[in-house]
Amino acid sequence: MQVFRKLEDVPPDLGPTVVSVGNFDGVHLAHQEVVRRMAERAHALGGKAMILTFEPHPLRILRPDVAPKLLTPLVQKLQLLEQTRVDAVLVLPFTRDLSLMTAHDFARQVLMEKLHAREVHEGYNFHFGHKAQGNVKTLGKLGEEMGFTAVVYPEQLLRGHHVSSSEIRPLITEGSMGEARALLGRPFSIFSTPGRGRGYGHKYTVPTINLSRYDELVPADGVYITWLRVGGECFQAVTNVGKRPTFGADSFAIESHLLNFHLIELLAETELELIFLKRIRAEIKFPSVEALREQIAKDVHRARRYFRLLKVFGE
Repeated sequence: MQVFRKLEDVPPDLGPTVVSVGNFDGVHLAHQEVVRRMAERAHALGGKAMILTFEPHPLRILRPDVAPKLLTPLVQKLQLLEQTRVDAVLVLPFTRDLSLMTAHDFARQVLMEKLHAREVHEGYNFHFGHKAQGNVKTLGKLGEEMGFTAVVYPEQLLRGHHVSSSEIRPLITEGSMGEARALLGRPFSIFSTPGRGRGYGHKYTVPTINLSRYDELVPADGVYITWLRVGGECFQAVTNVGKRPTFGADSFAIESHLLNFHLIELLAETELELIFLKRIRAEIKFPSVEALREQIAKDVHRARRYFRLLKVFGE
């Protein structure tokens, strides 16, 4: 998969394309359906399937006060897109100047002149251009004028939810990991590196790894059954997300207790992927460290049973 970081990087001989424009945050089931079908069309036409996305998220420029925390920061989004049949991704820097471009100019300068689009695939609620003036009807009319076809996808529903990034985010922030997993098509995960531990895990419970500061979307405070990938190895884990009130701590932490721990090399730059499977309980302030230890033992027992059932059912 080719990745272009600005419009000027797109080679003039790239050939015809089938394009989809959007933020693609989460690369969820609806995104995956669009990518699958546009890739089929692109290859049938002898062209390239191209995703055009933006960095940063447009709302971080236009409305920073309401800009969402991301399901998938750019690095993770590109990794997920690379697992599809898309041929190229154009990561267009989103600036104030770009936000002032009219829908007509965007279609002409970007889709027609630069990307040589034959088809543009978008969801039913797609908007583009200055002040979101363009919609899918606008796209269709501009396509007739400029030589590309607009392919519009209807709303997708699953388990009573809209399959959309804006629907998935609140599910994660309330800890509904199963519902989020269904809409994403995979468990929700975050990528980070090891953070400085406070020693509580080693002293009172089991070996732990703390994640370094993570500024994008994380699940609701609480205790979760997780997998923690450390470099190339994956561990079963119980993870606490929150402020650890039993110790009087006043800072947020994501701390994973490894169930099948053994000595491993852990460097400051080691990549960690924390994969959330199920929320066990809310975060609680215990009357003593001993009470916390007893609860952790119960959490670990529940997690081990969960992983045994995964193994039995072949997941």
